[in-house]
Amino acid sequence: MPIEPRDDSSRNHAQPVGSVPCAEHRQTLLKGGELNAAITSALVGIHTEHLGRGPSGASTFHYRDVLVTLMRDVLTPAERSLTRHNQTEAVNRMRRLFQETMEADFREAVERLTGRKVLAFISGHSVAPDTAAEVFILDAPL
Repeated sequence: MPIEPRDDSSRNHAQPVGSVPCAEHRQTLLKGGELNAAITSALVGIHTEHLGRGPSGASTFHYRDVLVTLMRDVLTPAERSLTRHNQTEAVNRMRRLFQETMEADFREAVERLTGRKVLAFISGHSVAPDTAAEVFILDAPL
């Protein structure tokens, strides 16, 4: 007796890590403020995992194919100490290394939550005021 293929279309399938959801799955993705909140939470979690502490405040907004997350009070106690001792350039170099280290995780989270591919990632920070900006250029508007 031949085996009939099983119809799994009604089952929920988890997205593999690093994959962009298919068009069918995009219909269930978050939108608007819920999407912004989910991205903020994901990026703050990644930041905390890598640096041992998260920012004191963060927010995300998007317009068409651009998504921006702003984080305030991001420097670690060690970075703050270096800044107080006129070692701002050392802090800037370290911060760039941290941002490069977190890039793959940031991209994956944004792609998973938006259902869009990240075409470009631009990360920047300021020591005074203590603020970071994570900018994502997506392959299609949200």
